[in-house]
Amino acid sequence: MSGSTPSRGRCDNARFGGYASGVGFSLFGFVVAVAVLAPNSLLLIFRPSDGIPVVKVSPIVTWIERSGQALCMVAPAITQTGRVSWWWLPVFLFTLAGYYALWGRYLVGGRRFFDLYRPLWKVPVPMAITPVLMFFATAAWLSNPWIAVAAAVLAAGHIPASLIIARHSTLAT
Repeated sequence: MSGSTPSRGRCDNARFGGYASGVGFSLFGFVVAVAVLAPNSLLLIFRPSDGIPVVKVSPIVTWIERSGQALCMVAPAITQTGRVSWWWLPVFLFTLAGYYALWGRYLVGGRRFFDLYRPLWKVPVPMAITPVLMFFATAAWLSNPWIAVAAAVLAAGHIPASLIIARHSTLAT
């Protein structure tokens, strides 16, 4: 046959304009998920020195936030990479460097809970916004709409939840 039908068991990304369209392991996506998740594990060892306050966040917002977090950890690794757009890689790396710098600010600044939610310039909750930007950049870099959907769900939950927590921690200080 002349290739008019895709072969079984694999996704023909060319049929979808180079966008990822199926399930399959992505090494780039796995590396992104680990790179974003790794600094969060610091909280297991370097807990806030002033404790973690209990803040009431709507169960719906919490559910959306957790769903977005789970999707962003899984979708990059288990969905096929489309046509790689290398010029998006510097955008991802810039936001990753910014995210790591914000974690450095928390660690060096005395590990105060407020530092996890403290604004940077005019950006209200940069530690919530940078992961969203990283996953949107990853979606563009790997031409993967599933990662973009995961990033949108993350944005819909993580940013509002972080704004609520930031407001509470500002009132508490």
